[in-house]
Amino acid sequence: MPVSIETIVSLCKRRGFVFPGSEIYGGLANSWDYGPLGVELKNNIKQMWWQRFVHRRDDMVGIDAALIMNTKVWEASGHLSNFNDSLVECEKCHNRFRYEELEIPNPKSQIPNKFQILNSKQGSECPNCGGALTSPKQFNLMLKTHLGPLEDSASVVYFRPETAQSMFIDFKNVISTTRKTLPFGIAQIGKAFRNEITPGNFIFRTREFEQMEIEYFIREEDWQKYFEHWRKEMMGWMEDIGIDLKHIHELEVPSEARAHYSKRTIDFEYDFPFGRKELYGLAYRTDFDLKNHEKASGENLKYKDQESGAEFWPHVIEPTWGVDRSVLAVLCSAYSEDGERKILKLKPYLAPFKTAVFPLVANKPDIVAKAREIYKLLTANYSLLPIAWDERGNVGKRYYSQDEIGTPFCITIDYQTLEDKTVTVRDRDTAKQDRIKIDNLADYLILRLK
Repeated sequence: MPVSIETIVSLCKRRGFVFPGSEIYGGLANSWDYGPLGVELKNNIKQMWWQRFVHRRDDMVGIDAALIMNTKVWEASGHLSNFNDSLVECEKCHNRFRYEELEIPNPKSQIPNKFQILNSKQGSECPNCGGALTSPKQFNLMLKTHLGPLEDSASVVYFRPETAQSMFIDFKNVISTTRKTLPFGIAQIGKAFRNEITPGNFIFRTREFEQMEIEYFIREEDWQKYFEHWRKEMMGWMEDIGIDLKHIHELEVPSEARAHYSKRTIDFEYDFPFGRKELYGLAYRTDFDLKNHEKASGENLKYKDQESGAEFWPHVIEPTWGVDRSVLAVLCSAYSEDGERKILKLKPYLAPFKTAVFPLVANKPDIVAKAREIYKLLTANYSLLPIAWDERGNVGKRYYSQDEIGTPFCITIDYQTLEDKTVTVRDRDTAKQDRIKIDNLADYLILRLK
């Protein structure tokens, strides 16, 4: 049975994955804070991404750029003139909606894609009250602020709506300091901001979000080869983080719906509890960005071939991953129920806690002391961190609690431990228990946490 978004939201709040932002003051629309377990899961996803796409490749380097950039960047990139959504307003209740998100049923498809939906809205009504909707109007998504003591037109700046532009702006610096040759990529993980008309569906669409993004610089004639390379890399990534590929759908974005810089775009859509929605994107940006930034800045942003001496603007393949959407898709994919047991079958390397240590009873000092000794022994091994300590209630309830937050293994120290120096190790997914010697415990866990 598919999990509901209400179940995921409840789990996240109850177990400390995600909290409503500014909650004690009534909250702030679609603002979310990652709690103690959520930040561990989120960081594990980001660390795994960085290791896979930066550390394990010799054709990739990383940067971490500023959130606010010179406004001329956004003029040259086309964001100030082209980064728009279509806004409609109900003439009766005055609620506002993204035109593209008005899901009017399409008789041609049981699960219509967003472009079929877009073409089927003639005469559509307000989904809230049934009132008439205004004609679509363009709404710029850039989030504006002021820099400096005066709030005038000269101090207007924008929070970045994507991480991509800083990688183009720093292209010349990266080339001169790393001596990279084509093909190569620049990677970045960071926050982006969009003044969304109707954010929603929990952490799926928010005004403040995090991206994992790559700009991969190539020769124009090679774009199809590297587009396919990154398509396969993105599919491999989804499988590695535990997303069932049966719920992934590749959507070829038609020319009229692509971003102004794109010659080809694929959206990787996922079957979320609230419908099939975009999870990741892959775009061929041509040489649009470097060419326009060179024109606007006057700086030479061409690549110089070391053998021929020819100068040209590299073309770019851009794979983009949403961090928050990754967290949500992973949680939805991992959640299952087995009778009364609620289980997050997270990949072990993504789990917030890699293991948990329990003393069988909390009122026996010798058992608690031995459990603490084993806890200290395991925490000295960086491959096993972080580790949970739990001595509340009975062991059965502790098992169920750790199952629900995705802890792969639970270690119980009992009376037998004091006699033969063995512990009980319980597997999250199977509930099977093994008796393991303390001296072999770290190796046993490391082998199974890969």
